[in-house]
Formats: sequence, structure tokens, C-alpha cells
Amino acid sequence: MRAWPAPDVPDLEVTGPQVVLHDTASGEKVEVVPQAGRPARLYACGITPYDATHMGHAATYVGWDLLVRAWRHAGHEVTYVQNVTDVDDPLLERATKVGTDWVQLAERETELYRHDMHALRVLPPAHLVGAVESIPLVVEMIERLEGTGAVYRVDDDLYYAVSADPAFGEESGYDRDTMLRLFGERGGDPERDGKQDPLDALVWRAEREGEPSWPSPFGPGRPGWHIECAAIAEQHLGAAFDVQAGGSDLVFPHHEMSAGHAQALHPGTPFARFYTHSGMVAYDGEKMSKSRGNLVFVSALRNSDVDPMAIRLTLLRHHVRSDWEWTDDQLWESADVLARWRKAVALGAGAPAGPVVTEVLAALADDLDAPRAVAAVDAWAAATLGTDGLADTTDADAASAVARVVDAALGVLL
Repeated sequence: MRAWPAPDVPDLEVTGPQVVLHDTASGEKVEVVPQAGRPARLYACGITPYDATHMGHAATYVGWDLLVRAWRHAGHEVTYVQNVTDVDDPLLERATKVGTDWVQLAERETELYRHDMHALRVLPPAHLVGAVESIPLVVEMIERLEGTGAVYRVDDDLYYAVSADPAFGEESGYDRDTMLRLFGERGGDPERDGKQDPLDALVWRAEREGEPSWPSPFGPGRPGWHIECAAIAEQHLGAAFDVQAGGSDLVFPHHEMSAGHAQALHPGTPFARFYTHSGMVAYDGEKMSKSRGNLVFVSALRNSDVDPMAIRLTLLRHHVRSDWEWTDDQLWESADVLARWRKAVALGAGAPAGPVVTEVLAALADDLDAPRAVAAVDAWAAATLGTDGLADTTDADAASAVARVVDAALGVLL
């Protein structure tokens, strides 16, 4: 599956600090330096393309875009992998509801997602991988899990036994009652008869009438959700890659289960070294979701002639790990901030650029602290627009230096 075109990113003359992230599994901030001789490796769970990109999606992927940029500024090559769950229950249900072919729906919404990411100047992953194209990888992984005794049948479906991974639960840190509750709320089937453990996860769903299916050694069917990401990550990143990223609603069961599948095959080796999760974006008092109908779409704003850089700046004014609520007022405030930055840059000379370049890179390396970086640029713009023109308070090359770091590190084109 193709990604979207990469934006031009200017080179910086300075090197940024090593990246520190809050690790969900340990609950601590850790320095995330790639293993010797390897690029920094990131896997981010992607969209299920049954609707357009909303602000919750955009905030998440802009956040991981900051991570890729911060790693690069610290001098590391990066291998970034993202999946697209282009066959799954929500997609099939949506296609049935609106009376369209599920393949066409997935292709249309994936293409819209590409346009949205390109407009927001998000760096594309090295590998954007669909679930459908990954079915051979999934089948092969299930076969290997069967060989370890980690997979069993319930009727014609195949389940992964969570008991196969001694480290199960270490990523989320949740107790069993919390796991059971979240598993039921987030697509699991803890009440199904015949399972060895209510938390055991579906890895192969046998063919149902009216649903797509693919041939396999286990009979026709389609992959479970969690094993899709495990197989794609293993194929493109290998074991113990650096960071597994996703929304906070993926901590359990998705990330715990994906890790368990891989760790059952590689005992003692973690699926990912670290985990980072984005917060939830609300609108009208509730988390944005299709079921609630409270979505603000990137494409709708773009089609209303809203500058995509104002959209991106609105997202950057909130920390990627924070929960927050989108309002139109924030968007218009961001448009004003963007105009102020552009006015300052247009002057050419301005307040010294060195301190703001240093602060922006330091802020993003410190757990992707975009609000701190935005504040530094805003302070520079205020100082520049208030400059009295004295030689000892101005930097003749300030505008170009600030514009470069804002583009390279924050992804905002001035």
C-alpha cells in the first residue's frame, strides 16, 4: 500500500538532544536511543478506514510525526511503520449501513486520509501496510503460534491463549478486572463459551455468510485485529523495536495482545522496548467517535478554506499525551498565532534566533512537548514584532533560522 508524498523538510545546522519519552509500561520517562547499528524503529497503529480523518486521528499522527522529526534531529535514521486495518467489523458494518462495497469504502477513505496527512505535512511512514495485503504474514504467524501450543479452536475460530506469554499484563499494568471490562468494551468477547480464558483473543475468524474471507490452512476466514499488527511489525521492524505508539484506548487490549502474540514466539524478548500513547480529543463534551456522531473532520475544514497549518498548530498547542476538547475558538486563535508568526518572519531581521532554535529542539526531545516549543516561537515573534531596531537586539538572519526550525521540527510552514 502506498503512503503519501513526503513534504520537503529543511536541514538544520544544529543537532537536537536525544529523545526522552514517557513509557506507558514503566510509567517513567526514558531516553529512547536506538540500538547500536540500527535505525530508530517506530510502529504506530493506523486507521480503520470507514470514515474520514477526524481531529483525534490527526492529533495522534501529528504527535508521532514529532517523534520521527525529533529522532532525525538527534542524528538517527528512522524506520516508521503504520498499518491500515482495511478489513474489520466497523468497516464492514459501515459499508452495509450505507449500501456500498466495503473495498471501495476502504480505498476511498484511505485515499482521503493520505490527502489529510499530506496537507498537515505529516512525514509518511516508510511502510504503510494494509491488513488485507498482510494476510499471508498473519497466516504464517498463526501457524507458528499453533506450533507452540498458543492457539486453539473454538468451533471454527482460532484463539490465542494469553497464558502463552509470561509477560502478559506488563505493558498495561492493569488488574484482571480492568482487563475484563476493557476487553468487553473494546471489541473482545469475554463471554464466549468454549474459551480457555475469557481474555483469550481471536486470531482467525472463520468465514461467516456475507463477510469477506480468504483461504488458509485453518479454513476460509479473516484475521483478528491484534495479530494483524503483530505480524506487520515483526515483518518490517523485527523483535524488540523501539516504540509502539497509538491512542490511549489501544493500551488494552490491542497493544497488550499484539505484544503477547509476538512474545509467545520469542520468549524473553519484548515486542517493543517502549510504549507511548496519545490522549483523546473530545468535542461537545465527549470523546470524538463515529458512534457519538461528534466528529470534526480534517477534510471538512480543508474544504472550507481553513489553512491546514492553522489546524496543525491547534493540535501542537496541546501535548500529544493530554486529553483535551476541540473548539472552533481554538482554531481561530491558532490562525491568529500563525498570522503573527508569519508577520514576524516577513520582517527578515528579528530577535536572536539561537535561543528559540535550541528551545524548540529541546522541548520536542523532552517527551514531545509541543506546547513548550510553540510558546518559544510565540515569544520570539512577540519580541521581534516589538523590536526597536537597535543593532544589538536584532539578528539579521533570524527570520530564516526560525522559519527553518518551525518547519523542520514542528512541521508548520511559514
